[in-house]
Amino acid sequence: MKSIGMFTVFLGDPVGSGWRPALSLALLVVGAVSGTGFAESVIGSRHDLSVTPKRDPLISSRHRPSAGGGNPVKALVEKDVCTFCHTPHGGMSTDGPMWNRYDSTVSYTPYSSSTAKAHPGQPTGASKLCLSCHDGTVALGMLRNRAKEITFASGIRRMRSGRANLGTDLADDHPVSFVYDKALAHANGQLHDPAELKGRPVRLDRRGELQCTACHSAHNNQYGKFLVMDNTASALCNVCHDQRYWPASIHRTSNKQWDGAGPDPWPRTEGSTVAANACESCHAPHTAGTKQRLLNFANEEDNCYSCHNGHVASKDVQREFGKLSVHPVAQTRDVHDPYQEYQVDPINAPRHVECADCHNPHAVKSAPARAPMAAGALAGVTGISVAGNKVTPLTLQYEVCFRCHADSRARGSARVNRQFAQTNTRLEFDGHFASYHPVAVAGKNSLVPSLIAPWTTASLMYCTDCHNNDQGPGAGGGGPNGPHGSAYVPLLERQLVLTDFSAEGPDIYALCYKCHSRTSLLNDESFKQHKKHIVDAQTACTTCHDAHGAETVPHLVNFNTRYVSPSKTNGKLEYVDQSKSCSLMCHNKDHAALSALTNSVTTLTNSISFLPGSGTNALPSGIRFRRR
Repeated sequence: MKSIGMFTVFLGDPVGSGWRPALSLALLVVGAVSGTGFAESVIGSRHDLSVTPKRDPLISSRHRPSAGGGNPVKALVEKDVCTFCHTPHGGMSTDGPMWNRYDSTVSYTPYSSSTAKAHPGQPTGASKLCLSCHDGTVALGMLRNRAKEITFASGIRRMRSGRANLGTDLADDHPVSFVYDKALAHANGQLHDPAELKGRPVRLDRRGELQCTACHSAHNNQYGKFLVMDNTASALCNVCHDQRYWPASIHRTSNKQWDGAGPDPWPRTEGSTVAANACESCHAPHTAGTKQRLLNFANEEDNCYSCHNGHVASKDVQREFGKLSVHPVAQTRDVHDPYQEYQVDPINAPRHVECADCHNPHAVKSAPARAPMAAGALAGVTGISVAGNKVTPLTLQYEVCFRCHADSRARGSARVNRQFAQTNTRLEFDGHFASYHPVAVAGKNSLVPSLIAPWTTASLMYCTDCHNNDQGPGAGGGGPNGPHGSAYVPLLERQLVLTDFSAEGPDIYALCYKCHSRTSLLNDESFKQHKKHIVDAQTACTTCHDAHGAETVPHLVNFNTRYVSPSKTNGKLEYVDQSKSCSLMCHNKDHAALSALTNSVTTLTNSISFLPGSGTNALPSGIRFRRR
């Protein structure tokens, strides 16, 4: 016992640790004086259910029962403050000091998660005592030392609906009543050793279990919500949670504020910045919108949109998902499972995409990079290497793309029907193909005269150099960077028409012209018939070229079979690089080993044989030269 001024303070361990104080009003009046702040008492707080709740001067106005609107819950005539929880005679002392309430007899649904290492059962200890009010099933005035139920104003009997009424489904609440020991901390990998709790306000009960009282002190509302310490910047959360990557995360350090427009991103907290809200920007310890991992909202992406709608973060990412071509985050719900994707099978999880597939909110940071390195927006994410192996965390941007667009059995079909079909981007970019855009390794062609500086044949590029926001910085706009949404299918940064018979112009092939000089291409500096095909015949770039890669043919040649078919003359569909010749049918014109260099038919021993006795210029029956 310690005396401080006119108050008497009983010091000891929390409920359930063997503490047996005498029931004294002084115990409930004040805790301790520390600097300029005062510990607050139960008197006048929301736990004061007496008929005339006092207005203790030490209680901040924001913590009083009437704060937030509405009338406080109060008894009609009962004046005793302590009796709603304690009694000097006839109480239950198993888990609480002289406990005066009846336990709820219901069965609870405990918290459960695929990523949790603790598996709580039915509430025990102090948590069970708290639930005698907070599950809403036991009358507030049903006490052991009263023959009749105490009546309350406005006909209230049980806890009113709201966030404090947890109900019997505790799956959307922080887990309680589980042993928090060194073994659990080791198995989880992101919890502090409980030995580090010594001397901290967060305490376990005498059985080593984490209960409601680890975070809440029923007699002291100094910090609001009866928390045992100030949770600004999630200081309370971080006593137990040692979240990987969190110290460097922009979500821990950002001083961005809400601009006052749109929905309030932090309706349940008093923090005014991202850093001040920290964990609570996304998570709710009670009555969370998503049960597993306790997210604020049931729709996964809504937890991101609350800030990334242009009213906290500077860029409006939410708007991007309303465009014609998007990563379809709104198409699936309750599919994303970090355990399945990061530990079991990161490649063949059920087909879906959510923000958390590409961004780890605990790790994301502002850190630029050069191709092929991953920027800070992808920090802490699992990916697939160019060799097909899981990597955590990824270091190269394309590794996150390979999660879905490489070896996945559900990776989807190609936009263009190709002569040689291949939709595994890892194989297209790993350097084994005859030609490819240099995403993972440098290209094989040392002569590409159309490249626009600073691009060279030694350059490496990002997937997002082509697949990106059409209004982002890469396209000269002010929108957010990244392949969230675009006006051009499939999620292209600039327009690229995939069909033939469009008049050539700088806009319809703008994506190609971003890196390849239009002037050079139409001057036939790379290929002697570019202008004839693109301008005169109105053939799309993608009719001849596969932008990702071609397995056996140089120069990305992989014909679009919608327009190109085998030659009727020699039955072949091919491009031969040595002779720069094609055999094919396109736009109703038959190319039989037609050379792009000479614009004439190349006589090949295996394809055209002369008839004996018919003269040196004789041709096989049915084959004729035609002017072009």
